[in-house]
Amino acid sequence: MKRWLSKTEVVLGNHSDRLNAINIFPVADGDTGTNLYLTARAAVSAVGGSSPEPAESGNDVGAVLARAGQAAIEQARGNSGTLFAVFLCAAAEPLVGKTRLSAPLLATALNRAQIRAWSALSEPVSGTMLSVLEAAARAAQAVDASQNGDDSNHALGLALDAVVDAALQAVVRTEDQLAPLHEAHVVDAGGVGMLLVLDCLRSAVLGEELQDELLDGLHGYHLQDPHIHEHMPADDGVEVMCTISLSPLDAAILRQRLDEMGDSVIMSQVGGTAADDDDDEPAAEASYRWRVHVHVPEAEPAVALIRSLGEPTDIAVSQLAVSSADSGSEVINPVPHGTIPGPSRHEH
Repeated sequence: MKRWLSKTEVVLGNHSDRLNAINIFPVADGDTGTNLYLTARAAVSAVGGSSPEPAESGNDVGAVLARAGQAAIEQARGNSGTLFAVFLCAAAEPLVGKTRLSAPLLATALNRAQIRAWSALSEPVSGTMLSVLEAAARAAQAVDASQNGDDSNHALGLALDAVVDAALQAVVRTEDQLAPLHEAHVVDAGGVGMLLVLDCLRSAVLGEELQDELLDGLHGYHLQDPHIHEHMPADDGVEVMCTISLSPLDAAILRQRLDEMGDSVIMSQVGGTAADDDDDEPAAEASYRWRVHVHVPEAEPAVALIRSLGEPTDIAVSQLAVSSADSGSEVINPVPHGTIPGPSRHEH
């Protein structure tokens, strides 16, 4: 798990410029690569890079991934970073208590992750990172079924090969699934990012090199291609993100009202209940911590709505389209020591 996450951080950093260059959906703001990299960096920092786990942890791969996912979702940036963090958190759940990855566990983890990612968005769209995750999960399940639940390393290798191949085909399809991508003749940036993440997993588990040829021929991804998003119409409005403790009812209310107020609404649970020490509290009233993401015309009404339901932390507001002189992110609440800064919208 640590080798995978460390490799993912490096690869996303190396590819951030090209991912930014083709980032035109849902907003042509050229920050998908930066957001994925910063979110991965938070995950790696939480688990101490690639150093060995303490003996008392029992080499629990799910526990390691859960810790990384928790940090990632707390410090996630943008649509892509938030969905990547959701992927990590969800994939960790079936792995808790396990000491090694297997084909059956991979299939279960990827399926859990793609379901959670689709449900995190109020209006999920095909032709994005979601489609790539779904294709990868189906491929893993198909191999697991064909191998009759074999948990050998050989079956795991077959599953990982199939997962990366399916993810690549799903990335290629994104160009024809979304009109803006088809018109610009590019594939989806978030989808390519997820392909890179999955190839890093394959590389880390099998001890093989990354398959750089995967990116050959992906439209818009050639190093000589321009930054596509710079020629797209500017998007008005802001991106608002925060973490907040809410009951399931209040979370549903917040999601509904944010849907009415803006778009690109993502809400995903962070960790367990916030009231674990109160055994007498009815389940219906228990608070859960949520990571919230939304694009709105103006920040103030959204922030006021969020604060009317609870006490949010780390409220970050970023312009969806800013001049190159702007910093790109205003943190309304003080950010705890050690959190990563907001990305510049023109950090290429």
